[in-house]
Amino acid sequence: MLNKQTVTDTVVRGQTVLVRVDYNVPMKDGAIVDDLRIRESLPTIELLQKKGARRIILVSHLGRPEGKKVPELSLEPVYKRLKELLPGGKAFFVPDVSGPDVEEAVESLPVGGVLLLENLRFFPGEEENSADFAKDIVDSTHADLFVQDGFAVVHRAHASTSAITAELPSIAGLLLEKEINGLSKISEAPSRPFVVVIGGAKVDDKQPLIDKFGKIADTIIVGGKIAADGYTSSAKNIYVAEDFVEGYEGELTGKKLDIGPASVEKITEILAGAKTVLWNGLMGMAEVPEFAGGSVAVARAIGTNDKIFSVVCGGDTTGFVENLQKTESELQFSLISTGGGAALEFLSGESLPGIESLEDK
Repeated sequence: MLNKQTVTDTVVRGQTVLVRVDYNVPMKDGAIVDDLRIRESLPTIELLQKKGARRIILVSHLGRPEGKKVPELSLEPVYKRLKELLPGGKAFFVPDVSGPDVEEAVESLPVGGVLLLENLRFFPGEEENSADFAKDIVDSTHADLFVQDGFAVVHRAHASTSAITAELPSIAGLLLEKEINGLSKISEAPSRPFVVVIGGAKVDDKQPLIDKFGKIADTIIVGGKIAADGYTSSAKNIYVAEDFVEGYEGELTGKKLDIGPASVEKITEILAGAKTVLWNGLMGMAEVPEFAGGSVAVARAIGTNDKIFSVVCGGDTTGFVENLQKTESELQFSLISTGGGAALEFLSGESLPGIESLEDK
């Protein structure tokens, strides 16, 4: 469980609060494809307003501009969506992260107003974990307090996760608290039977998770391209998908693109008796409807069983689940994590710089 100070037990009345959110949302042709991360930031923002914060300044990144200003990676479209979602619409945007324009925008904010700064990664100092870059942001915003609520970036030692905490008292936001507490239920004391579902394409990314939970989980299910490529294990508690649906057109002909009916039957049978489930990685090429059957079956087996405490993590998996929920609203999951790499590193037992640097309770 999270043992850091949070916005819940901190006085913020009259203060200017700098909040690291994660608005690295998927975009297509300038439009937001999935606004989960924006929506998940709202509880912390609204609590700060309720508790009387004078100003709320949001910082985030989008994409990988590599220290250069890339217009198509501006956070302005995110700001427009934030303004639609935020009650009262008191949200504003400034196309910079420090300097006179930021100072002016901060000073003109109404009480309880929210200001989103431009993409942090437009500036080399962010990924360099520059103390000077962090100080410039703090000086320009006149912030009194820093709130870390960007769970998806806390595994990075960047200026907005590490260096900034040397400039201000630093605490956790509600999303960070929810993520850590939910993941801790999985890693520390899961109700049993505990089942881990692993899919996706890169075995190197998933092997640390398999190694750790091989000693903890009652069953590990391996599907996706990992299984299709011939993953093997001598462990008795690991089930690897045994049959596959193959492509039948063009360059996909003969390729194993989804788990087959025998595997689906076995996996859903295992999940039916589970009390705790961690799901990371799709069962096949789920972006193509013909090869989404295995992933849909897993989602339904987990999401329709109210006896399961379930955590879904990994960008492809959470995006798939969210899209499926649009047409199958009965599917419910205990935690749809906003963090891909951060969740995996936490579950693998690694230290997360963006959490370690926060103030202890």
